[in-house]
Amino acid sequence: MKLKRGLTFVIMSLLAVVMLYPFVFMINTSFKSKEQFLGAAGHSIASWQKILTVMPVGRQLLNSTIVCVGAITIILAVSSLAGFALAKLTFRFSPVFFLGIVGAMLIPLQSIIIPAYINASHWHLLTGYWGAIFLYAALGTPFATFLMTSYFRGLPDDLIEASIVDGLSYPSVFRRIALPLAIPALVTIVVLQFIQIWDDLLVGLLFLQDPNYRTITVGLGALAAGRTTDIPVLMAGSLISAIPAIVVYLIFQKQLISGLTAGIGK
Repeated sequence: MKLKRGLTFVIMSLLAVVMLYPFVFMINTSFKSKEQFLGAAGHSIASWQKILTVMPVGRQLLNSTIVCVGAITIILAVSSLAGFALAKLTFRFSPVFFLGIVGAMLIPLQSIIIPAYINASHWHLLTGYWGAIFLYAALGTPFATFLMTSYFRGLPDDLIEASIVDGLSYPSVFRRIALPLAIPALVTIVVLQFIQIWDDLLVGLLFLQDPNYRTITVGLGALAAGRTTDIPVLMAGSLISAIPAIVVYLIFQKQLISGLTAGIGK
């Protein structure tokens, strides 16, 4: 038993080192100037000062927040309604509809990005936030609906039936009973989708073409695409981009684990 625990501790320690080393490298490099990164001694905050001049960091962070909030709002609204309907309302083609949602989870983004881009261009959605928001919502809704359906199926049918007998309509049952009980699943969706959307580059690069609407990830991609890349500045920007996602995960990690566990178990 002690040997097993010791082996587990060694393996987990090695994994922790592998996972944490990139962050240590980023932090250490961000506190160097370009000359110090190339071999000069010492550390400085020159890269943190420079990142604020070469990129509109505040504006891009705001853009990322707007896109995330818009897409996640649509995802929560659609997935919670669809999940409740699939779990508690019986209609003829509900199994087929559910299988379609599961199938949509398996479609890779690369296979639909070109037609989605063409449609967004025809509808003039490439000059603002809406093109990216709608596509992120479309990509995130299938998994969110699957999770909400699994969670709502775990709610006792007797509870729903008793509420109907007491005079509540199905919309009232959903709003007053099912939705409050599904908070762990909703938090899980918010955290997972926030991290996914915040860190995404491909959709933002194609669907946020106006520089004034660029997200922080797209801004860093444009910065790295220059002829000469200042690595310490890029590391400073990458840390700024990573901090919101890390903070959201750390705050809601308990709810995230409980939501995923409940969804899988039910």
